[in-house]
Order: sequence, then C-alpha cells, then structure tokens
Amino acid sequence: MLPLWLEPLAWLVDAGGVILVVIALVATLLFSLALERGLFFHITYQRARRRLIARWVARTEHLSWSARTLREVWTRELIARLRRPLPWLRLLVACCPLLGLLGTVTGMITVFDSLALSDTSQARAMADGVARATLPTLTGMAVAVIGLLFTSRLEQVIRREEQWLHDLLAEAVEDTHA
Repeated sequence: MLPLWLEPLAWLVDAGGVILVVIALVATLLFSLALERGLFFHITYQRARRRLIARWVARTEHLSWSARTLREVWTRELIARLRRPLPWLRLLVACCPLLGLLGTVTGMITVFDSLALSDTSQARAMADGVARATLPTLTGMAVAVIGLLFTSRLEQVIRREEQWLHDLLAEAVEDTHA
C-alpha cells in the first residue's frame, strides 16, 4: 500500500509511464522559474530600477559621451539580470515535446511487446495501450505551449522595460535641468 501522497505519482506512472513523471518534474521546474521571474520583476527589479534612476539623477553630468556610456552599461546590467533565466526557460520548453515523443515511442514499444507476448490481436487492448502511449505527447505539448506563452510574454516585457528604462533615464535628466 502506497502512502497517500505517492498515489498521484503512481497514477502518473500507470497512466503514461515514467516519462510522464519526468515531464511533470520539468513542468514543475519550468513553472517555478516562471514564478520566480514574476516575483523578481515585481519586487527586486522594481527596486533596482528605482535605485538606478536615483543614481543617474544624482550624477552632476549627464550629457558627455562617458556619462551616456555609463548610463548604457547600468541599463544593460539591470536588463541582463531580468533576462538571466531566459535560456533555461527556452531549454525546458524545448525539452517538453521531445520528452513527450520519447514517452510515446517507449509506450508504443510496450504495446507491441504485450501484443506479441499475448498472441492475440485484441483491438481493445491495443487501443488502450495506444491511448496510454500518446498521453506523454499530449502532456509534453501542453506544457511546452504554456511555457512558450510565458517565455514570449517575458521577452516582450523585457523589450518594453529596456525601452522604458532608457526613456525614464532621459526624462529624469530633463526634469532636473528644467
């Protein structure tokens, strides 16, 4: 008898095989990174952006080449912190359909093995096995689509923030000189 907290895991293994558990772990990691980025953006990044603007406004000189270069370096460093986990998110999104396909292939091999061993061609057993084998593909694609939507949204937010940060720094200087 399995402990109660392990029953969903046993159901996953029974429904779609071990690969479905791997997809669930990848999805957990993917959505954990997504949640972390959301919290980072709304808490840490907002504070860092305010500090950057205050540090830029506190400078006495804003118009020289070195001042503009410094502003660009500060902006790129802050945006780079926001962009840091994007390669990992893309990698996890790309792995999900591949893991789903791997689950389907291994599931189909299991179906064909069981049909070969039973010496019967039961259509119902084969249909059940094929349905079980395609579950990892469905799961992998669903996780990948949701992860892709989040990754695309994050890239859009980063591009918007980069432009907005440049505009904010330029306006902050104009406001202090006016």
